[in-house]
Amino acid sequence: MELLRLATAGSVDDGKSTLIGRLLFDTKSLREDQLAAVERTSHARGDEYVNLALHLDGLKAEREQGITIDVAYRSFATAKRRFIIADTPGHWQYTRNMVTGASTADLALILVDARKGVLEQTRRHAFIASLLRVPHLVLCVNKMDLVDYDAGVFERIREEFRQFSMKLDMSDLSFIPISALGGDNLVTRSTKMPWYQGATLLHHLENVHIASDRDLIHLRFPVQGVIRPASAKKFHDYRACTGQLLGGVMRPGDEVRVLPSGFTTRIKALEFAGRPVAEAFPPMSVSVLLEEELDVSRGDMLCRPGNPPTVGQDIDAMVCWLSDQTVLNTGARLAIKHTTRVARALVKKLHYRLDVNTLHRDDQSPGLKLNEVGRVTLRTTAPLFFDAYRRNRGTGGFILIDENSNATVGAGMIHGPAVER
Repeated sequence: MELLRLATAGSVDDGKSTLIGRLLFDTKSLREDQLAAVERTSHARGDEYVNLALHLDGLKAEREQGITIDVAYRSFATAKRRFIIADTPGHWQYTRNMVTGASTADLALILVDARKGVLEQTRRHAFIASLLRVPHLVLCVNKMDLVDYDAGVFERIREEFRQFSMKLDMSDLSFIPISALGGDNLVTRSTKMPWYQGATLLHHLENVHIASDRDLIHLRFPVQGVIRPASAKKFHDYRACTGQLLGGVMRPGDEVRVLPSGFTTRIKALEFAGRPVAEAFPPMSVSVLLEEELDVSRGDMLCRPGNPPTVGQDIDAMVCWLSDQTVLNTGARLAIKHTTRVARALVKKLHYRLDVNTLHRDDQSPGLKLNEVGRVTLRTTAPLFFDAYRRNRGTGGFILIDENSNATVGAGMIHGPAVER
């Protein structure tokens, strides 16, 4: 069954946790003990209704303040598809958590309070979803019950957001009016909004086409490890490269090139979960047996001989800074993790800081602070095998790590090899 990963976003109190809780409830994905726990907590808080948002807000501080702080993951399934939902925070202070949740998402749900309209944080999250190349975006205009289900309110918000989205790189944008508290237009069509003739949220999630979102042309297989069983029977004739396929399709008999050595060979066999398979495609994690005994180790990459990734040490990228302890500026030295390869990186130049609300470029910025985004040129100590992020999110993304604290301090999206300016 196909898997869809989605992330919720939006400003504080727009109803993200309530939406997910209601979606799980209406699809009968909440167990009896989970629902009973939510009912008990709602009663203890003095709520006059069963507050389904409490199922997502697991931290004590979240329940006390009624906001989401950490990223909460929930999964459910219908007859058509499996889903993994990342409920991300709405407050600007936790924008880095939204980046974490949306980095692997196929679809982003951005909620807007119908009473407040498009806010600064709405635009911020939309920009980040665009920056992270989330293929599909749905703007849910929530709390329609508080504006008497007025079609004019929905149309005004839709047009305002559509105008802003024209400045971004979005390929698929949909709009749905909902009331998460009452379940309107979530699983079943609302009789209170007869003017809306589009799909319900669940129908859209079940039918949105995601198969073509992944790169099935350019073979990219970063090697995570090499397996050599200790069994005496297999030890001399079994050696497999393991990892997650990030692009292209692999089949036994296909010719592949090993980077960085450049040697070519053919695929002898493919195994998935210990069993032979006839082909592999993203995002499968497989074992690859090669016909020849080549020196292949962690950090190497398999690709097509005539279609390799860019190999280089100078890269041009957008970076979202995630640290509240340090500032990213020219001359900073950090560790970089790209696919399965780890190296050290020098920030050769910070070109500009991008204002995520106005999209204005500030080329006089001395550095990037928490939640700020900027364009940089990096020089790495070892060659990376990369593609532009817009082509392949797996080989185009990386993280930056503070070597002193070992904390992840930045998330980057590669534009391409650095060009002298």
